[in-house]
Amino acid sequence: MGCSGLVYGYQLDGHGGGQVVSGDDIENGLPDDQLTWLHFDYTDPESRQWISEKSQLNGVVIDALLTEESRPRSTQVGDGLLVALRGVNLSPDSNPEDMVGIRIWIDEKRIISTRRRRMLSAKDMVDALEAGNGPTDAGDFLARLSAALMVRMQDTINDTEDYVDSIEEELVSSSSYDLRNKISAVRRIVISLRRYLAPQRDAMLQMHQTRVSWFNENSRQELREVTDTLIRYIEDLDSARDRAAVAQEELSNRLAEQMNNRMYLLSIVAAVFLPLGFLTGLLGINVGGMPGAENPWAFWIVSGFMTATVVIQLWLFKRKNWF
Repeated sequence: MGCSGLVYGYQLDGHGGGQVVSGDDIENGLPDDQLTWLHFDYTDPESRQWISEKSQLNGVVIDALLTEESRPRSTQVGDGLLVALRGVNLSPDSNPEDMVGIRIWIDEKRIISTRRRRMLSAKDMVDALEAGNGPTDAGDFLARLSAALMVRMQDTINDTEDYVDSIEEELVSSSSYDLRNKISAVRRIVISLRRYLAPQRDAMLQMHQTRVSWFNENSRQELREVTDTLIRYIEDLDSARDRAAVAQEELSNRLAEQMNNRMYLLSIVAAVFLPLGFLTGLLGINVGGMPGAENPWAFWIVSGFMTATVVIQLWLFKRKNWF
């Protein structure tokens, strides 16, 4: 009975193509005559059993391939590399910043990779092998897989930058409170992406600095180019984060200014009606001896006096440039 958790399996022919390997073919272990790539869903119990019992890997590597959470890293173990990488989640109804991970053990004759969620970059490798223009050796495989991860990140990075651009343009024409939610959303996206891309940069720098027999100079140069692309993506994210922070600060200043203007207007209104309130309160006390109580013109005299008071106040405020 084969391994049901095997997603993809290929024996590379060294010329860009490969022969499909099924779960039945690896029931008794890995063939050792050609470079073989096995891609597992590590949540499948049979995958976990095969990797633990038949992969012939040491315990540290097995634990790394089957772990639930892993940060990007690259570790040399003997003449092989243990690599963990991340890519954007492009599945329907998913958030791109909810990044998916792939764990890889790679040496001269074995490539064993594991994942939990579907990764389109692995499917790209399958399509290339089926078309006959896939990787020719282990180093080429690692460089191409890393490049495929970077290519699928590009749209997400560009969309993030475009989102920041739209926020800045909207900030010019309005100072809506809704902008705060948009700025918070884009900063959250940038933080989530950078959380994994920064250590992935370090992992890839470590990869092309390691010295293993099967990693030739051509593959090392390809990986260096991919690393440069990743560094540029991180710089773009840093720029987007800084621009979002500036936009948030500008929005906060504008909203604070709006609030200050409204409070200032209310203070002017309160200052205008303060003496009027004092006069009406004074004249409204219910005690004997109030002047003008019997005069039919008293109301109009008081109203005229208060109107004159308001006019004088407004003239003084205007003269002092208070409004």
